[in-house]
Amino acid sequence: MNIKKELEAKVGIANDIHLNNIEIDPFTIKAIMINEVVPFDPLQDFYGASNADYLKTTIPLFQGAGAEVNSIQDILQMGIYITNAVKTPKTEYTIEKSNIENSLSYLETELSLFPNVKVIMLMGDVAKKAFNMITKKAIKKNVVPAVSTYKLRHSEIYYNGIRIMPSYIMTGGNILIEKSKVSMATEDIATMLEIIK
Repeated sequence: MNIKKELEAKVGIANDIHLNNIEIDPFTIKAIMINEVVPFDPLQDFYGASNADYLKTTIPLFQGAGAEVNSIQDILQMGIYITNAVKTPKTEYTIEKSNIENSLSYLETELSLFPNVKVIMLMGDVAKKAFNMITKKAIKKNVVPAVSTYKLRHSEIYYNGIRIMPSYIMTGGNILIEKSKVSMATEDIATMLEIIK
């Protein structure tokens, strides 16, 4: 299945929306990691160039968690799919709620494509917000409590039988991600890897 074609068929085509243009067997995916926002240049996204900016921070997190990965293909072969909550590049420092809302139907449909998911990791506050917006629509409440990620990391949160793991942003571009957050995101990825073994 081609993710981009599938989403465009189900949700519609929008020029400013960046979708993952990859072929994937949805049944092989056991974990989904939701990053915050697509980069301006699609080549710098997870499924773009082999040396994409987003992979420069993501691959070391996996390696730190003990996974032998060197590419996005290695991550996919482990049954892990990575996507972005906001499908339009950000134009300001912060991401407005309207930007999240504009991408929500794509994200919601995207999550529904994978029937065997055991874990959804929410990498950063925007991913957490977007996921809560989806669950609020479905069950009239937020699944992830509105407290700091630090306090939630060791909570076992479930939604429709799927473990929901709030963690920290895994792409920083030129902005260095704080070292403490890197080590916590690495620990969270290690936990996720254990769950999907």
